[in-house]
Order: sequence, then structure tokens, then C-alpha cells
Amino acid sequence: MRWLAADEWRELFDGFHKDAFHLELRDSYGVAGEATRFGRWLAGERQPYEEVAAWFSDWTDKVRAATQAGKTIRRLRVVTEPISDYIAFEWHDTPHNVGAGEDVRWLSRHRLPADLTFPIEGNDFWLLDDAQVVVNHFHDDGRSRGKELITDPDVVAACARVRDLLWELATPHAEYEPVTA
Repeated sequence: MRWLAADEWRELFDGFHKDAFHLELRDSYGVAGEATRFGRWLAGERQPYEEVAAWFSDWTDKVRAATQAGKTIRRLRVVTEPISDYIAFEWHDTPHNVGAGEDVRWLSRHRLPADLTFPIEGNDFWLLDDAQVVVNHFHDDGRSRGKELITDPDVVAACARVRDLLWELATPHAEYEPVTA
């Protein structure tokens, strides 16, 4: 296993040439930098659009630069319905991703093909230019354990097959109506 340092991940992402695809499979993440915002959101406090935009600006600036250069950034979120509070929080903020040029789609877990087996033990991953897979590893509570780089052609091909299959089944963000409890 080859773990990536944070600067290595940034270099890999900044260096992709054509397509970056992110598959998200968890219903909750323990992102330390989001804890305060998520807590406020759970309490019913909705930040003004401009505040959220400022919070997202590092990511959205990166997405905007990449897409303006002709690259694609895609994200597919496989979710359990009714959706968790965390997924509702993500859905609420997704217009920032989309507005920057990221193509985000949603797929209800119950719509997954029955015979589907996820590669890399069902972990979230980034697929960069159909050449590299960056696996996101998590603790049980959703906190990141780190990122692993895989370049094995068979693993890369398996991730690309899953991407292609699920992308066609997924619903674009603008059309997705989340099922809530």
C-alpha cells in the first residue's frame, strides 16, 4: 500500500489532464473542517449563500480553473434513502460544486445493480484520467485515515467500469429530489 502525503495528493489532482471522477459511497463523513458548519446546519441555521461560497472557495476555484481549461470533474454520490442528515447537508451545498463546473450526480443505493461488486473493498475513490486511482480510507466514524495511490491497470479498469455503469444510472443534481425521513 502506498499512502499519499497531502502535497502528493494535491499534485496528482492538479496534474490530471482530462477527467477526474470521484465516487462517494458513505452516508456520513467526519470532516473536521465541516464540524462547526454541520452542527449549525443540524440546529437549523442556514448560512447565507455568500458565506458558504467563501468556505468552499479553495475547492470551487480549483474546479473552475480545471473546467475552464477543458477538463471534467465528476462526482457520483451513492446514498441510502431516506438520506442521512449529513447527505442532506451535502445536497444543500452541492450547488456550489455545480456552479463551479463540477458535474454531480446522485444514485440511490437501492438502484444499484444486484450483481455489482465494488472494487477496492468498497472504498470511495478518485479515478484520474483512467490511469490512477486514489483510494480514500476512513475510520468507522467517517474521519479520513488517508489516501492510497493505485496504478495497477486491472484495478484502474475495474474502477472505470463501475464509474461508467453507475454514471448512466445516476441522476444529475438539478433533477435529484432526495428522499427524507
